[in-house]
Amino acid sequence: MPDFFALIPAAGSGSRMGDELPKQFLPLAGRPMISHTLRSLCASPRISCVFVVLAPNDGEWMRHDWSEFSGKLIVLECGGATRAESVLNGLKSARVASSISDNDWVLVHDAARPCLGKAQLEKLMDELADDEVGGLLAVPVADTLKRSDTANRVERTESRDKLWQAQTPQMFRYSLLVEALGRTGGIGMTDDASAIEALGLRPRLILSDARNLKVTYPADLALAELILGNL
Repeated sequence: MPDFFALIPAAGSGSRMGDELPKQFLPLAGRPMISHTLRSLCASPRISCVFVVLAPNDGEWMRHDWSEFSGKLIVLECGGATRAESVLNGLKSARVASSISDNDWVLVHDAARPCLGKAQLEKLMDELADDEVGGLLAVPVADTLKRSDTANRVERTESRDKLWQAQTPQMFRYSLLVEALGRTGGIGMTDDASAIEALGLRPRLILSDARNLKVTYPADLALAELILGNL
């Protein structure tokens, strides 16, 4: 049976947060944000190993204690200039650092998505375990969508019918994900499913909920702390 592995690209700077500290290390509920992400993944008995991909010159990681994750955590200092490059570099380094095989599942999860619940994670693995392609957590778009012109005036209202907001983890076979990212180079892609789609494949959408939010702006930190207090 294929094993499950998780990979967290954490080489970015998080510039939209307006802080000198990389976003993944910002304090959240008394801990670096990424530690909550790690806890969600490392707590799953089904996940064999969790890889964290850091920038080669990362100076913050060693300032914190990660010993609680030592049984599952492997740190890879091979992050690239883009998210896609970091994921691809991490996948290649993971092959050297572990027993991951072509048919194993890889769950790629955002470092800044710290509120992943156990039920969401289990649902993703259960519903995709026998899928030919793989897929991702997502939620149907609920808000009305407006397209603006260059002056930020409404040009038109877009239909939200069958539109989904992508989340992570996004779960694909190791060899397929390496092939997809290697072939496309990740240019213009903000998630891994886009690379799979570029191969002509159709990832499956697994219903999630809004609690699995991505911390992007400063106000999101307060919301994430509220969610963590109720998981």
